[in-house]
Amino acid sequence: MTTIYVNGAYGIVEMLYSTNFLAIVGAGEQPSLSPRRLCLFNTVTECALKELNFLTTILAVRVNRKRLIIVLQDRTYIYDSNSLALLDTIETVANTKGLCAFSPSLDGCYIALPANTTKGSALVYNAMNLHSHCQIEAHRSPLAAMALSSDGVYIATASEQGTIIRVHLISQAKKSYSFRRGTYPSTIYSLAFGPPKGFPHLLVATSSSGSLHVFHLDSVTNQRNKKSVGLLASVLPNTINGALEPSHHYVFPNVLPTGVKSCATIHTIERIASASLSRASIHVITYDGYFREYRLIIDDSHDSSWVLEHEFNMLTRPS
Repeated sequence: MTTIYVNGAYGIVEMLYSTNFLAIVGAGEQPSLSPRRLCLFNTVTECALKELNFLTTILAVRVNRKRLIIVLQDRTYIYDSNSLALLDTIETVANTKGLCAFSPSLDGCYIALPANTTKGSALVYNAMNLHSHCQIEAHRSPLAAMALSSDGVYIATASEQGTIIRVHLISQAKKSYSFRRGTYPSTIYSLAFGPPKGFPHLLVATSSSGSLHVFHLDSVTNQRNKKSVGLLASVLPNTINGALEPSHHYVFPNVLPTGVKSCATIHTIERIASASLSRASIHVITYDGYFREYRLIIDDSHDSSWVLEHEFNMLTRPS
């Protein structure tokens, strides 16, 4: 583990997989830490490799071995990661939050961006072939969070209402599955899919309520493959009926500070066939400086248990 201390503040730090390559954007007034300047940094040599400057603030950065994505308020740039040649520019609606989602797989390398400022529409763009793939009409309210699975198969979205999370298949943009997070509105801070080869397929969400939510995707897709039954299913449209389908929803209640922004990821999913259960490791970072690791255990009957395994303050400088 490498720790680098600097005089100033960083607004964005994005790592290329688990390498020594970082994309850094400052958050200070001095030129070297300008929020309009991107620095590509090598943590081994502790040297800057390249710098890119822009006229407005950089709001988000995404990177894989072939593409470097720079998100500004009204446009998104796609660069070649190796030569840093500018490949394409996407003109966007006002994206003041820097919302974007990126799937790093070279076989399904997509970027998703807001396509409307008054409703929850997402533009899905093929970052390898440089063309628009589809536009997904996901919510009636503007988008608050998005995530693409790392293999580019799924996209998850949440609106500013935060009560429903929808998952679309990228290959079938109109086909969606709906998960109810809760009854009362809440700000969704982050969405993340589990590893593509992990089973079961899980989606994690954090929100301003302070609870951690995990959704079981396989349960919904299996339900959709069965014939809908019952009075409500026969009279409601598919887009509404989908929200009423039963799903396995695991909640870690009040485990995070209420109202403190957070980001979660599913680090690993392990299937233990001999014990008829699955085990997921979930990492959460909150903006008050804490890292937490939770362990979620799900058996084949979909009963679950969870435990906090590690917790520490990242703002405490090691001796």
